[in-house]
Amino acid sequence: MNHEERPILEASNLRRWYGRFARVDAVRGVSFSVRRGEIFGLIGPDGAGKTSIMQILAGVLRPHGGAASVEGMDVVAASERVKDRVGYMPQGLGSNLYDSLTVHENIEFFRDLRNLPADVYRRNRAELLEVTRLAPFLERRAANLSGGMRQKLALICTLIHLPDVLLLDEPTTGVDPISRQEFWQIIHRVVEERDATVLVSTSYMDEAERCHRIALLHAGHVVAEGSPEDIRHRASGHFARLAAEPQASALRLLRQRRDVQSTEVFGDEIHVQFDGELRAIESALIGQGVSVKHVALQEAGLEDVFLQLLGDERETPSFSIATAPTRQIGEAVGCRRVSRHFRGFTAVDSVDLVVQRGQIFGLLGPNGAGKTTLIKMMCGLLEPSGGDIDIGGINVRTERERVWSAIGYMSQRFSLYQDLSVQQNLRLYADLYGLPHSAYDELMARLGLEPFASRLTRDLPVGLRQRVSLLCAVLHRPATVFLDEPTSGVDPRARRLFWDLIHSLSRDAGLTVIVSTHYMDEAAHCDRLGLMHQGRLIADGSPEQLKERSCRRSGSVLAIRTADSRTAYHVLRRERPHAVLYGDHIRVRTVDPDNDHVTLARVLARAGVDRIRIEPAPISMDEAFTDFIQTAEAMRG
Repeated sequence: MNHEERPILEASNLRRWYGRFARVDAVRGVSFSVRRGEIFGLIGPDGAGKTSIMQILAGVLRPHGGAASVEGMDVVAASERVKDRVGYMPQGLGSNLYDSLTVHENIEFFRDLRNLPADVYRRNRAELLEVTRLAPFLERRAANLSGGMRQKLALICTLIHLPDVLLLDEPTTGVDPISRQEFWQIIHRVVEERDATVLVSTSYMDEAERCHRIALLHAGHVVAEGSPEDIRHRASGHFARLAAEPQASALRLLRQRRDVQSTEVFGDEIHVQFDGELRAIESALIGQGVSVKHVALQEAGLEDVFLQLLGDERETPSFSIATAPTRQIGEAVGCRRVSRHFRGFTAVDSVDLVVQRGQIFGLLGPNGAGKTTLIKMMCGLLEPSGGDIDIGGINVRTERERVWSAIGYMSQRFSLYQDLSVQQNLRLYADLYGLPHSAYDELMARLGLEPFASRLTRDLPVGLRQRVSLLCAVLHRPATVFLDEPTSGVDPRARRLFWDLIHSLSRDAGLTVIVSTHYMDEAAHCDRLGLMHQGRLIADGSPEQLKERSCRRSGSVLAIRTADSRTAYHVLRRERPHAVLYGDHIRVRTVDPDNDHVTLARVLARAGVDRIRIEPAPISMDEAFTDFIQTAEAMRG
């Protein structure tokens, strides 16, 4: 990396607010700088200020305070010159595209917009079509592209004039794992070959690892800045994971200890942040009659550090809608050859699925995979084009009204009335189900919602609106609850609390919970997963089972760290085309780790790369899902 004195991108005490009467501060004194050849990440949830910062640096939004520059040019005084120098890709799946135009026509439109000479356009177009592999689809309309293909076309249009500065606003949100991986490979290639500078925003913590440096944003503030590794090292205390039976007793005992700062349930495991000795915690659990199956230390993640920097409170409400667990054996949901077609488009394609009572079942997949359509059919909100669905023995086709009283449903958009207060929303739902208004009093207290009873829901933070929406969905004590993308865009603290509530629903009240998400790291919270891709269920099983199946078929993972990861990545890509760069290390799938360890070390040493460290790494759900997609597509031909 070229460490020039003058930054390519610079923000100094940047401020921006919205609203004439009720002011909302979106960016509050943000400062950072980005060097040439660097990938810098703005990491944070929706509402953190990422998009406003991007738009200011792109010259399309004026700041209300502070200063910002691109290649030394003031973004306000020289906004038109700035626009010529940068490639700006706005948020949304291909939101800078024209759906009625073909791939070829969209690229030509951006050629004309940039006034590119014919020879420059031909050269750039050929290069970008090669790296994105979109050449076979030039005559396809943008409206008919998958989410991943739309994002790659949007990137071509952003890069057609091959700018030295790229501003990419949440470019991979909701796309499939393969397209996400390919997208990052393209970015790294542009940086490597052209020494380009990239500012990228994302709400995915795992994507921070692909950046050289990052700024963690919360409510318009920068709470930390540095390399991902440096920020992880700021974590205080220790972190461990343990599996214990009964899990509920272990969780209760851990939360009573003063040396335990936080707990989070991941399937059969509990992740613990603590001070002191892990052995003392384990002994105390055993002494209280808890069987500890396994326990191991682990490194802090970026989300752990983020929460510490925010001054995370130990907010662990008890949530129960039954006096005792009502776990039952049997089938809660059954889908048999279920399909749904929309005007020739197949949204769900012959899905077979069984969910057992009391399970947390996750539908995992990108936007457009068919998750929401499948959930709406299971809830009786959409008629299947083919196949049968039953919920707790009730046939959805023939007994739809019985289904509605037996389930709870929380939509992607938090199905609340924004101009009603929290209490008015709850009263409305109670009336709809014929329940007394006292039905929600205890649940409000357990969810910590009593202080907000008179607040309008539109004035609540997203995390609190989320809790109110969940309470409305379970108010009538259903046996099964459906949660459609419930944590999309919320901050890490709200996500952790929400998953704590989901586990309480399942473990304490015996409810069956079916939750959809495109966040790969949420997979570990579920008992079982269904991986969806292009309307099909391509795999199902527990998170560990799916990872094990992927490892048996396509090998384990080696993590490679060197003094110069960019040079090492360039070298390894010739040897292993599917190698992936994750910030300070490179990940390689291998079916023969021992021999590949020796081979790859030799290849790097021969290329002059030193300080090489190669070690096994656990496979991620993103890598497993990518493997299942590649296998499914190969089988389909």
